[in-house]
Amino acid sequence: MAMKGMKSMKVKKSAKKSGKGMKKKAKRVSKVARGKRAKSSVFRGTKEKTPGGLTKSGLVKNKLGKVVSKKKHELGKKIYGKGIKKWIDAVMKARKSLNIKGYQSVGGSSAKGKALLAKARSFYK
Repeated sequence: MAMKGMKSMKVKKSAKKSGKGMKKKAKRVSKVARGKRAKSSVFRGTKEKTPGGLTKSGLVKNKLGKVVSKKKHELGKKIYGKGIKKWIDAVMKARKSLNIKGYQSVGGSSAKGKALLAKARSFYK
């Protein structure tokens, strides 16, 4: 009786030919700046807008060098000019007339504080 011959196995292709498949798409870079430095990156021009939709035209640097919203900046200046500026000027004038240097609470329990409040009120009106 004759032995069965062994079947010859096919030789596998060792490596796939490269370069024939589709190219992988590059990921899109976001145009929206997020996080703490969002406004500054939009102001610099590295991103297009903030999550709230502010673009470079809607941003401005304040006197401390921080990038802020132009509308909010103008609104803050308007509110300061209308309301609190008059009171601050009155307190500063009262401090100068009473010769107060350093920290002093306006009002409070001390005699100096009460005198400062009274003087500031007189200048305020």
